Amino acid sequence: MGIKGTLSKPYAHLISNALKRDAKRGVDLQHKIMRSLVTKARKTAFGSDHDFANIETHTDFKNRVPIHDYEGHKPYIDRIIKGENDVLWPGKPAYFCKTSGTTSGAKYIPLTKDSVPYHVNAAKNALLSYIAETGNSSFLDGKMIFLQGSPELEKIGDIPLGRLSGITAHWVPNYLQKNRMPTWKTNCIDDWETKVDKVIKETRVEDMRLISGIPSWVQMYFEQLLEKTGANNVKEVFPNFSLFVYGGLNYAPYKPVFDKLIGEDIDSVETYPASEGFIAYQDSQSEPGLRLNINAGMFFEFIPADQFFEENPPRYHLGEVELNKNYAIILSTNAGLWGYNIGDTVKFVSLDPYRIVVTGRIKHFISAFGEHVIAEEVESSLEEVIAHFDAQVKEFHLAPQINPEDGLPYHEWFFEFDDEPHNLDAFRLKLDKALQDRNPYYKDLIQGNILRPLVISRVEKGGFNEMMKKRGKLGGQNKIPRLSDNRELADLMKPFLK
Repeated sequence: MGIKGTLSKPYAHLISNALKRDAKRGVDLQHKIMRSLVTKARKTAFGSDHDFANIETHTDFKNRVPIHDYEGHKPYIDRIIKGENDVLWPGKPAYFCKTSGTTSGAKYIPLTKDSVPYHVNAAKNALLSYIAETGNSSFLDGKMIFLQGSPELEKIGDIPLGRLSGITAHWVPNYLQKNRMPTWKTNCIDDWETKVDKVIKETRVEDMRLISGIPSWVQMYFEQLLEKTGANNVKEVFPNFSLFVYGGLNYAPYKPVFDKLIGEDIDSVETYPASEGFIAYQDSQSEPGLRLNINAGMFFEFIPADQFFEENPPRYHLGEVELNKNYAIILSTNAGLWGYNIGDTVKFVSLDPYRIVVTGRIKHFISAFGEHVIAEEVESSLEEVIAHFDAQVKEFHLAPQINPEDGLPYHEWFFEFDDEPHNLDAFRLKLDKALQDRNPYYKDLIQGNILRPLVISRVEKGGFNEMMKKRGKLGGQNKIPRLSDNRELADLMKPFLK
């Protein structure tokens, strides 16, 4: 084993023990962070507008800081862009992270000199937790690839602007720079297909040991790598490849495809980075869920998902949450976000330590008929059914069909298969039954003849990528929504159906 791998092991155990100590005092840590954030931002424009000077407790905080989405922060962000200091956080942001908005076009999420190091540390802690548990640190002695957005930054006002992965590329520790691929020049390529082709040329002859990225785009890289090398699987090209790090999408539907592409089942580490903060990461290969990043400049609040749209929903701090209940996650951070709804829903699977699973998006559900089907139900239903069929799903999307040309309305599933089920109709009916078992409202609608069982529309090979290309969202950190309450994406898929 090389020197990096050897030296990392005692350090990994040191960090792992520190994280365990943090977990034991999570509630106290969170209250200290809330008070620290409020104190530091007391003299900002937002702090003045919301009476931060008189906030001592969580009750005080809830009474003064309403829940905001991006629209609620936008007037303050516009002031920052115009050059004003001390608006949401002391001074000015170090960066703006550009993300895609829905109601307001592009969103500009602030990152500060206080918040950026926590993004980097969380990624580091995910790897160190893996090393501490498994003893595998050999990947540090080979090459690592991070499939990400361009690190080239623009400016908005006088503040650097880029995608999150591009910004954090500037903060990769020096001791990893020699291991890191692709080259800076290749990473700066905007066109995803051109970029993947160049990445393959650079990496195919290297000792790749860790590969990281959103599963759908890593799959594209793997497929083209095998096509260009003529290899049977990725392990033939990279025999020392031992760790896949991913985030952004549920990996379970992809795993059978990845096992086949890679040639064996290798370890993986899931991360939950967001522009607003690095929320959580997998710290165990044996325990479910992701460790909540409770000591990282973020104060977490949780709203029961089934009460989120009430006029005054309850807001719970970490000490008030329950196991196996869906919550909308709310952040207040040292980047200057306050009572910020990031749009995700999570469920606690452990309270010691605090571990969560991401269950979906608060606005990404299907309730066209009152069924309120969420991503967790959709993905777990598919995972269950795939296990019973000789099938591999490359990508899928689910949308309601409210006004069919004939017959009852239905849920339409768009599937791009790598291998189609040997009996597609049996697959369809079993999938519908699995979803009924998880969602009693959907079951009532089916049994009451309000809806008919789901319909499958088959997408041609490469169809989802072509659709994303037409939207200008191919590759990088862009994700294909798994389900939607409207047919915007479904209608875009029409040219790519079989």
